[in-house]
Amino acid sequence: MPFARLASATTPTCHLGLGLAAVGRPGYINLGRDHDLGGDRGVDALRTRTHELLDAAYAQGVRYVDAARSYGRSEEFLAEWLKNRPGADDVVVGSKWGYTYTADWSTDAERHEVKDHSLAAYERQRAESEALLGDRLDLYQIHSVTPDSPALTDRDLHARLADAAAQGLTVGFSTSGPAQADAVRAALAVTVGGEPLFRTVQSTYNVLETSAGPALAEAHDAGLTVIVKEGMANGRLAAPNAPQALRAVADETGLGCDAVALAVVLRQPWAGVVLSGAATVTQLASNLHAAVVDLTDDHLSRLAVLTEEPHAYWERRGRLPWH
Repeated sequence: MPFARLASATTPTCHLGLGLAAVGRPGYINLGRDHDLGGDRGVDALRTRTHELLDAAYAQGVRYVDAARSYGRSEEFLAEWLKNRPGADDVVVGSKWGYTYTADWSTDAERHEVKDHSLAAYERQRAESEALLGDRLDLYQIHSVTPDSPALTDRDLHARLADAAAQGLTVGFSTSGPAQADAVRAALAVTVGGEPLFRTVQSTYNVLETSAGPALAEAHDAGLTVIVKEGMANGRLAAPNAPQALRAVADETGLGCDAVALAVVLRQPWAGVVLSGAATVTQLASNLHAAVVDLTDDHLSRLAVLTEEPHAYWERRGRLPWH
């Protein structure tokens, strides 16, 4: 598995990764993004921003980068950076298939992405990802699996994914929605030839939405690498939007609300990689301080009261506007 490279890393930030959802396209649902990106969201501006973030992340020890077919031009920007940085051969590259980007570089499109977990969609998007990333693609994940996803029952798709795994590609899945735990457990039961199909799982987990935690612990115990996304709850846990309890703990630690929020996730024994979704180099530097946040039991108990009911959390997330 390519994640063995992360397991042998010794930098403080080796368990933090960089997700490109916020910078691979002009529109996304993170709060504060208008301020973060400013007025110029042309392709060249976001390409430059992505490359600056990748440079900063690599210099600070980050070795996992996460993209997706639906993240606009994220794979393209990442591929260009990798080509121009031949020495960065220790970077583990993950991407996802299952959503098609449909916004045509607009922030006010009626639909920004369309979901399709069919075998035909996999074959099309796998070819698109490989055309850009080639053999630098280490991990390919089904994007946002839910309990009713056909990707959990399509045996022809499973066979093709198993073929890809036999050729050296790590196969994983991500989850979203209030039934993440059910989706994780259903995916853990998927086998091909008597062997588990998936080797990684990427799920939303943060101090507001903890419902997937027990299932992610089971996935870890089953040998999967757990990747955590949305540890900042799409900006809800960053200043100035952070709840008062989080701001108080951040003041006591002397670090940012973002670092504290990500540090809570890093403390989970099953968390293999925790993603930063930073849109600026300054945000990234602050996020990476999560590796050195010292949280006490008192801090954790005060933050635990922030947990929301999953359906309420995801309903609110679904109402966030595409900035």
